[in-house]
Amino acid sequence: MFNSVNATVPPFIGALHYAPTLTEVLASEQAILAVAQADTDAEGHSASLSRFMIRSESVASSKIERITATALDYAMAMAGNRSNSSAASMVAASSALHELVNAVGTSGRFTLEQLLSAHRALMADDPHEASYAGQLRDMQNWIGGSDHSPRGALHVPPAPNRVAELMEDLITYLNRDDVPVIAQAAIGHAQFESIHPFTDGNGRIGRAMVSAVFRRRGVTRNAVVPLASGLLALRGDYFRALEAYRRGNPEAILSLFARSARVAAECSRPTIARLKSIPDDWTAELRPRAGSAAATLIHAFYDHPVMGTEEIEARAGTAVSQAYRAVDRLVEAGYIEEITGRKKNRVWVASEPLAELDELDRRIQAAMLR
Repeated sequence: MFNSVNATVPPFIGALHYAPTLTEVLASEQAILAVAQADTDAEGHSASLSRFMIRSESVASSKIERITATALDYAMAMAGNRSNSSAASMVAASSALHELVNAVGTSGRFTLEQLLSAHRALMADDPHEASYAGQLRDMQNWIGGSDHSPRGALHVPPAPNRVAELMEDLITYLNRDDVPVIAQAAIGHAQFESIHPFTDGNGRIGRAMVSAVFRRRGVTRNAVVPLASGLLALRGDYFRALEAYRRGNPEAILSLFARSARVAAECSRPTIARLKSIPDDWTAELRPRAGSAAATLIHAFYDHPVMGTEEIEARAGTAVSQAYRAVDRLVEAGYIEEITGRKKNRVWVASEPLAELDELDRRIQAAMLR
């Protein structure tokens, strides 16, 4: 029976002035340039590509937490089927990331309420944590050890009564404009993970915060770069870098974030080019009549790669019979497939965009391991 436990209290960083080494500065500048170039590639297709890249980032971020699901289960969860809890959790992570990046990008500032709202989007439907969704923790937690004891824990964060003050200080740091962007993202993330302000979901919200830093600082405007795929490839290094930060050494986490951002951005550019070409490629191959249901659904599936019967009927803009004739044409061409096997409440998925999601993750991880 534990009567007390030693917790780590991170220092306040609101006014921190950290001077990166020349090597870190060079790596950070290369990363920022690569991210900006990838983001420029997505311009003009920002809504569709942003959704795709958010899915890529959220899936990788979830995998870091050992939350995995097949592409089919993920597609089903996107269509509202929550039978696979891991897939549903991945979709919730996408919603939380989208909400946080948009909120920070629109306001130009971080607020505690934005982080709480993102956490609410992530955990609201979690069967074990829903009652704590959108709330700073009021209990002690820890990383590692067991569910019932901090014995052998890798990190015991500060007591609950310290969390609000530490989060206020962190938000002050995140809203500064005199800090190099990669340093702000990396140090801000490591500080957030050290505070561990929620009972669960800290890793996914903390990594979503990185994309929000890029958006607030103007590095991205159109897309999210899946930096988490790079971290996933070096998961052990990532956790060791967070531990080094807690010992007062931010160099490892800064270097890892710079490398992950650069590699993710460079690998994303071919994906962005491929995704942008999909509607024109499908149209050129299928040659649908302009304004027809088939022509309309090609673009609809590009924007929303998973759609059920109601969405298809609404987006086709034609009689129901014409809509399903168009669906049959797209299925025969191999562009979409039905994934439920049912006669009612069916769901179709655009296979190529979702397959590209897995391929992008594979390319980023392979590049990180070279």
